[in-house]
Amino acid sequence: MAQEIDIAPVSPERFRGVLGDDRYATFERAADEGRALLEGRVVWNVNSTARGGGVVELLRPLIGYARGSGVDARWIVIEATPEFFVVTKRIHNRLHGSPGDGGPLDEDARRLYEQILAANLDDVAGRVRGGDVVIVHDPQPAGMVPALKAAGAFVIWRCHVGLDHPNDVARATWAFLRPYLVDADAYVFSREMFAWEGLDRDRIVVIAPSIDVFSPKNEELDRDTVRAVLHVSGLLAGSIEPTPASVVFRRQDGSPGRVERRARVVEERPLRADEPLVVQVSRWDALKDPVGVIRGFAEHVPADTGAHLLCAGPDVEAVDDDPEGLRLLRESIAERARLPEESRSRIHLATLPMADETENAIMVNALQRHARVVVQKSLAEGFGLTVAEAMWKARPVVASRIGGIQEQIVDGESGILVDDPRDLAAYGRAVAGLLLDPERAEAIGRRARERVRDRFVSLRSLLDYLAVVRRLLGAN
Repeated sequence: MAQEIDIAPVSPERFRGVLGDDRYATFERAADEGRALLEGRVVWNVNSTARGGGVVELLRPLIGYARGSGVDARWIVIEATPEFFVVTKRIHNRLHGSPGDGGPLDEDARRLYEQILAANLDDVAGRVRGGDVVIVHDPQPAGMVPALKAAGAFVIWRCHVGLDHPNDVARATWAFLRPYLVDADAYVFSREMFAWEGLDRDRIVVIAPSIDVFSPKNEELDRDTVRAVLHVSGLLAGSIEPTPASVVFRRQDGSPGRVERRARVVEERPLRADEPLVVQVSRWDALKDPVGVIRGFAEHVPADTGAHLLCAGPDVEAVDDDPEGLRLLRESIAERARLPEESRSRIHLATLPMADETENAIMVNALQRHARVVVQKSLAEGFGLTVAEAMWKARPVVASRIGGIQEQIVDGESGILVDDPRDLAAYGRAVAGLLLDPERAEAIGRRARERVRDRFVSLRSLLDYLAVVRRLLGAN
């Protein structure tokens, strides 16, 4: 049975101090217009999980701020089986041009895909009324589009994944999904280059993803709090004695929480607070290339930098729609184990607890703020908001020149782009260069924060979605 996720309204007024009065006034005018346009309608969002991943982190604040602006925005998560998620993970990988598990997208896969979505349709379509707006996120629920259109809704399909240069694998996957999407009123992609061939160009819209700078993952933390969080969670050694206040946080609904769970860490010894740290935070996913991150650091970031690498990802048992996580974690552990002792001692792997999502977010926030350099050496990427998150924290980022990462980083100004994500030497040189030139690293970090403020905060996305809705409703 599909589940409706309760999201509390959040006032967007808090952005006034970030954006300045003039920019915030522009948002207020658009919000007033959107509220009037959507009176009596619901804006539904449909996806496949309420936990883990960039889409969830994007949805929660956007829905909260929409509700805080007076729009009736809601969120439904479909229910599915492990077999369904094997197929949709295959689709996800193939949309990135990778064969993934090598399995087919044949009639058996289509039958399973449609059966699971049909089982959810009564719940989803039964809540939607004629004239509502439904935003269907990514391939998992894409097969619902025809039924939602038949219910009289305005349907937007939002694709969060993409490929700069599509290959035959990606095009074959488009062909699998396209029949479900032809009737959608609009298609939203993260970049112009990600828009599929064969879709009506007049219905294609580009909206860059965004981050909530006030979320637990991005809120300001002072140095003592950062170290206390990392100490309590088992990610940092030392004689720190955290005070209760240093590890207490507030959830966005106002309820209190406390950092108390420990990460599972594979390491020779715990990190010390004074050791320069390079961090990659991502899912345990082949397209995030954790094995390449480990190997490139071991081979090309000199030991005399004193730096350590920490690859951190979610507890692999806690992310519902990613069946490959355990395999990639095991491959990463095996790669580390093969290294010489000196290299192995500088590399740490951590799985972060997901039982409390806000606690997890605080841990990620603290890790990124403690890092000297943040890396995102993905092989393929839809947009990669972990980059913007680190940039907001004024951290210099070394990342692959792929997908939406290129929209976020201006090479040499607000980060470093590595042209070939498989070039481990270039990745290592970029990281080492920043470690050895802290003044340059600091300047890049400052410019990175300014770029996120100007382009990639939540209210910017809300304005873009309101423009799409205005166009759809104005035409009817």
